[in-house]
Amino acid sequence: MKDVIAINSYLTEPKLFANKADLLKAISNPQRLCIVRNLSKTEKLCVNDMKACLDESQPNVSQHIAKLKAAGIIYGVREGKNIYYSLCKNDSVKTLKDLIEVLFSED
Repeated sequence: MKDVIAINSYLTEPKLFANKADLLKAISNPQRLCIVRNLSKTEKLCVNDMKACLDESQPNVSQHIAKLKAAGIIYGVREGKNIYYSLCKNDSVKTLKDLIEVLFSED
């Protein structure tokens, strides 16, 4: 009976599905997926680091960063002239990291 109650609680919380879909939507772009994967492998990256590995212009990288920040996946900390980005430390981002690890474990 507890399993039925648990399943029913998910069925009645569409906001939960919307939030999770927004997270997945944020990493559905190859460049943003690359940023999140690279950040899952290292503690922090600045825009220039990301620009080099993505072969993208600084404005394009900044747009991707803005979308990831808006989704609550990354945050930035200013250190001198640079802003270094890291993954947020919450359950949703930890789950995304696990998902990305599984996706790339087959390669």
